[in-house]
Amino acid sequence: WYHDNLTRHAAEALLLSNGQDGSYLLRKSNEREDLYSLSVRGKDSVKHFHIEHTGTSFKFGFNEFSSLKELVMHFANQPLIGSETGTLIVLKHPYPRQVEEPSIYESVRVHTAMQTGRTESDLVPNAPSLGTKEGYLIKQGKIVKNWKTRWFTLHRNELKYFKDQTATEPIRALDLTECSAVQFDYSQERVNCFCLVFPLRTYYLCAKTGIEADEWIKILRWKLSQIRKQLEERNATVSS
Repeated sequence: WYHDNLTRHAAEALLLSNGQDGSYLLRKSNEREDLYSLSVRGKDSVKHFHIEHTGTSFKFGFNEFSSLKELVMHFANQPLIGSETGTLIVLKHPYPRQVEEPSIYESVRVHTAMQTGRTESDLVPNAPSLGTKEGYLIKQGKIVKNWKTRWFTLHRNELKYFKDQTATEPIRALDLTECSAVQFDYSQERVNCFCLVFPLRTYYLCAKTGIEADEWIKILRWKLSQIRKQLEERNATVSS
C-alpha cells in the first residue's frame, strides 16, 4: 500500500474510483523530503494526513510510532478525525501497490486490467484499476445533427460532458446505470465512432484515433459489467 511518488490527484482518483470507506495508501509528500502523506477515503471524499519521518520514528500529530506497521495497527482500531466536520475514519483496507501508476493523470486508463491483447476478456473485473478517463470527443447533436467537440469525464458511474476543458459545469451528466450497450458505430460518415445506447436516446461519439475509441469503449464496457455485477449481487442478497 506504499505508492511512492503517486500524486495527490491520482491518489484521490484511485481511492474514489476503486476504494471503499476506509481504503488507504501511503505516498511521498511533495512538500518536504521527510514527510509522507497518508491518503484515506471516508465516505465520498479523500483526506490527506502528514506523517513525519524523524529518522528513528514516524510522527503523526501528537502520536509517535516506531514503524508504519505500528501506526496502521493503531489507527485500524482507533479512528482518525477526518476534517472540521468531525468525520471519523478508520484504516480498514490497504490499497495494493500492484498498480502501474499513471505518469500523467489525464492519460489514465483501465491500465492494470488491460493486457497486450485487444479482446473483451482482457478486462479483469477484480483487477485494481483506475476506472477514470477524460478527454475530448466529437459528439453529434440531438436535434440538429451537427458535430461539436466536447470535453468528457468518466468517474464512477457518470459520464459527463462539458463545453471545453475549462468549463466547470457540465452540459449533461449521463447515468451509466441506465446505459444498455456501448459499441463501435459504422453508420456515420466519420471514422472512429462509437455509440452509447440509452432508453430515450443513443449518443454518437467520435474519437481522434481508432485506439482512443477502443480505449473509451473498453473502459465503458468494463463499467457496465461492474454495474450489472453489483445489480446481480444485490438481487441475490434480496432474494435470499
